[in-house]
Amino acid sequence: MGYEENNGRSLPPHKLTMEDCRELWMTGVEEVESFDEGEVAVRTARGVLYVRGEGLKVDKLEKASGELHISGQVSSLDYAETGPRTGFLARLFR
Repeated sequence: MGYEENNGRSLPPHKLTMEDCRELWMTGVEEVESFDEGEVAVRTARGVLYVRGEGLKVDKLEKASGELHISGQVSSLDYAETGPRTGFLARLFR
């Protein structure tokens, strides 16, 4: 998969690596939108990713390379819906 353009610069592909639900590394990060001990909202090359858990900490953010490291007890990873809605309710309310 090739690189994507973002504001005139190339970002590496979006990639997640998690170890024992306690360490999360990712690439393709554009910005950390918000964070606290229970949730980190991260804008990635693939949309907004919500990392939920307990005792979450943003240990490292390198905006130039698009790399992020989060530690703590990760319980879920959830991408926000991006693009046009195509589900049953979206078709119903067109």
